[in-house]
Amino acid sequence: MSISTYNTLVAWGLKPLPGTELICISGPCAAESEEQVMSIATSLKAQGISALRAGVWKPRTRPGSFEGMGATALPWLQRVRRELGMKVATEIATPAHAEAALETGLDILWIGARTTANPFAVQELAEALKGSCVPIFVKNPVNPDLNLWLGAIERMQRAGLTKVAAILRGFSTQHPGELRNDPAWSLAVDFRQKMPQIPLLCDPSHIAGRRDKILLLSQQAIDLDCDGLMVEVHPTPDAALSDARQQLSPTDFASLLAHLHPKEHEKAIENNLKLKALRTQIDELDHELLCTIAKRMETVQQISLLKQQDNMTALQSQRWNTILTQMRQEGSQLGLPPTLVEEIARLLHQQALEIQMRG
Repeated sequence: MSISTYNTLVAWGLKPLPGTELICISGPCAAESEEQVMSIATSLKAQGISALRAGVWKPRTRPGSFEGMGATALPWLQRVRRELGMKVATEIATPAHAEAALETGLDILWIGARTTANPFAVQELAEALKGSCVPIFVKNPVNPDLNLWLGAIERMQRAGLTKVAAILRGFSTQHPGELRNDPAWSLAVDFRQKMPQIPLLCDPSHIAGRRDKILLLSQQAIDLDCDGLMVEVHPTPDAALSDARQQLSPTDFASLLAHLHPKEHEKAIENNLKLKALRTQIDELDHELLCTIAKRMETVQQISLLKQQDNMTALQSQRWNTILTQMRQEGSQLGLPPTLVEEIARLLHQQALEIQMRG
């Protein structure tokens, strides 16, 4: 994690798990009853969690599903703050939600993926939140659009909000596999590069969509330098009114915390020299790779001239199929992932065609 962004979260009053530098906001997908909220909050506090998450308003894809208890649940969260001393967080999707949450004195608000995807809605929320000092967490949009995510955060900042963070909850895909959403870790890395000063948490529950994958995703998030986690925990997950399959029981959550391996900075310092040497080796290999690509493009230019002289088309389908088959075979022998080899081959071929089309 970034020390500066981690310290930012701590300055906002978010306490790490005992003996670690891991921030974790946990709680049920939705606040279903006062008894449920107090039960899970009590259990989580005993496990060292300092901030409870619970959805009050639940925007659903289709009508007819449980859409939350609404403002009725806000006093339940107030009770958690009052009796347990925990910070409380919920999602807002409209200016009315923002106003009610602020009046109730909630500690953290987040903007969901569906809302982030709508710049008009984000702007309305930014206006409604003006003048507040409550931390605002912005989840990534439903689709993998980095600029849309960045833009939502910028709208909050332009409204004068200084406590803004981000949450990676994965992206919808037309071809779902084992996971509910694609984590698109590379996009999270791009986000870090664009906004290194913004804290970034990961929501493994929404990425997984199933509880048996949450530990793996949580560890991957930690390994990729996320500042913390937002994990859904319910007293009786199978009876949950929303997203039952992705919520952990308090016992399973305790097991997850026990099996996570937060980064140890002292060990990282010991490995620093070795890491530096390996990175230098990577830099040298990258240089050699770029030089090889440049030479390949020079050869493509010569091929282009010959094709023009013989009045040949730029695209030679049979030759392209031969190249792709050969690269797949060689990549397999070298132990490279087929998807990586194919992507490289297609990029090189596309660039070669562009050179030839330009003449």
